[in-house]
Amino acid sequence: VQLVESGGGLVQAGGSLTLSCAASGFTFDDYAIGWFRQAPGKEREGVSCISISDDGTYYADSVKARFTIFSDNAKNTVYLQMNSLKSEDTAVYYCAAIAPLHGSSYLLNWKNYDYWGQGTQVTVSS
Repeated sequence: VQLVESGGGLVQAGGSLTLSCAASGFTFDDYAIGWFRQAPGKEREGVSCISISDDGTYYADSVKARFTIFSDNAKNTVYLQMNSLKSEDTAVYYCAAIAPLHGSSYLLNWKNYDYWGQGTQVTVSS
C-alpha cells in the first residue's frame, strides 16, 4: 500500500490550496481515504474522509463549508480542496486508507487507520 500526498505550501489567510493523495497497491474502490492534520505540539486530528465506493463524505466541524473532499477514481487519487484558509489550518496534512466499516466518528479517528502517506506541509500566514 502506498499513499503519496502533494500540493502543500505557503498561502495567505483567506487563500486556497488543493491537496492530492495518490493511492496504489490496493483496490481503491474498497477503501475510504481520510485526511488528517497535525500541528506542532498538538494531537493528530481528523479533517475529512471519503468512502470511495459510495462517495460518502465526512468533515470535521472546523472545516465544514470551507474544505471539500472528492476523488478521481480513474487516477486512484483523492483531493482535498481547502478554501478560506485560516492560520489555525497550519499543519502537516496526511492522507490514510481504511476499510469503510463504520460511520463518521470511526472514519475521522486517526487511530483506526493502518496505512499512511508521508505528509505535506500547509502553512497559512496571517
